[in-house]
Amino acid sequence: MYATHYARPNTLDEAIALLKDHPEARPLSGGMTLIPTLKQRLAAPSHLVDLSRLDELRGIAAGNGTIRIGAATRHAEVARSPQVARAVPALSCLAGQIADPQVRNRGTLGGSLANNDPAADYPSAVLGLAATVLTTRRAIAADDYFLGMFETALEPGELIVAVEFPIVRQAGYLKYRHPASGYAVAGVFIALADNGVRVAITGAGPCVFRWEEAEDRLSGDFSVGALDGLRLDPAELLGDPHAPPRYRANLVEVQTRRLVAQMTSAPVELRNKPDHSKDE
Repeated sequence: MYATHYARPNTLDEAIALLKDHPEARPLSGGMTLIPTLKQRLAAPSHLVDLSRLDELRGIAAGNGTIRIGAATRHAEVARSPQVARAVPALSCLAGQIADPQVRNRGTLGGSLANNDPAADYPSAVLGLAATVLTTRRAIAADDYFLGMFETALEPGELIVAVEFPIVRQAGYLKYRHPASGYAVAGVFIALADNGVRVAITGAGPCVFRWEEAEDRLSGDFSVGALDGLRLDPAELLGDPHAPPRYRANLVEVQTRRLVAQMTSAPVELRNKPDHSKDE
């Protein structure tokens, strides 16, 4: 690691001032991505501004048709929260599947969203539920927040304070886990709300995205059969030694059908299983 200064502010205002006074500073929450990055000497911030003990960034509260989760709330806290389980069970289920116990007990909601890893779990819930990201400057709709690989709408010095998740009629999350990291090779979050269905995909593309063709099908007929013949174009999907784009496209299709089957308690038949023997 390069030499850096460590600061632990007592208030959110103090943290904002530190980031403003030191343009090369980086906020530190759970540190699940930043600390390994520093250890590999891939970043050299002048200051680390520790946000982990700021009361303004913690806590879970339900009301007015939403559940608000503070940015510094850890994954394990979301997973075991009775309020989250009552309001949006799929969200607590998702949090309980993130990586491993060590990461779940240190990683935070805000840190995950600020980093916007292509294979992170939380972005799919934020986008799928049409959540609102509340920052120190504004409120950002989920559809406007995720811009690209590791890229978000956050501006320099802007911090996530909390996220407000709407309480929908039904939601579910299903992912195919990478066996080593626990990240999503492909993950699907489906939310059924009064105004339609949203389908958010993580792990498959450079950034979390909505599968709008599946949304259109399911909004008219929320059933496994509504997805018959629907295929995801692999042209813009990620490929690596573990999963080439065509394989990821098939994973998304299969996981989406399985999740709809779970949400409707219907049996699922996998049709037209593709041959990936020629994938590179």
